[in-house]
Amino acid sequence: MKPVILTDPPRAALTDVDALAELGVATVHEALGRTCYLGPELRPIQQGARVGGTAVTVLCWPGDNLMIHAAVEQCREGDLMVVTTTSPCTDGLFGELFATALAHRGVRGVVTTTGVRDVADLRAMGFPAWSAAVSAQGTVKATAGAVNVPIVVGGQVVRPGDAVLADDDGVVCVPRDRVGEALTAGRARLEKEEATRRAFRDGELGLDRYGLRATLAELGVEYVKAQQ
Repeated sequence: MKPVILTDPPRAALTDVDALAELGVATVHEALGRTCYLGPELRPIQQGARVGGTAVTVLCWPGDNLMIHAAVEQCREGDLMVVTTTSPCTDGLFGELFATALAHRGVRGVVTTTGVRDVADLRAMGFPAWSAAVSAQGTVKATAGAVNVPIVVGGQVVRPGDAVLADDDGVVCVPRDRVGEALTAGRARLEKEEATRRAFRDGELGLDRYGLRATLAELGVEYVKAQQ
């Protein structure tokens, strides 16, 4: 890995990112063919937060948060920091002091495959975080990594400037060149879900609306009346 800090990469339009965030993580994930999900390991430290931002990516060494310090300078309003390490690490690489610096620059939150700490402080200041762990374990600042390079999170590539959406259901990353597609598909899915919601409120069963009775029959499922 070449130590590098890429400055001012192109970013997805914030108006589009905000519109995607309103759709929600699950809707966007489903609308894009069940792709772009960054995995169940990333869990929110708070409830009810729904954010979207443009990715500033950070690649650190395990137990070392030097490159997060370097990445802060590259952040601007509307960004969302995404952090991972060169090998698995759950140490507390991110805490309240970083959040304070990022909030000053208009950063909307952090997503990290590592641990976070100062969780009560992060909640109190309203800085959203999604992480793989909560850990008080401290770190060093000794090894060069990279900022604003493609990284891999949950098997998905996250590139600087991509649209990152996060809520109670987890995190998705929509490639910058697919944001328009995601908006169109996500809005169509919302309309479809609202029609289904109305049908369910009127008493229609999913078995009938989705044509699942035929599926059950093809799988050999039989209805047998219970004996009294």
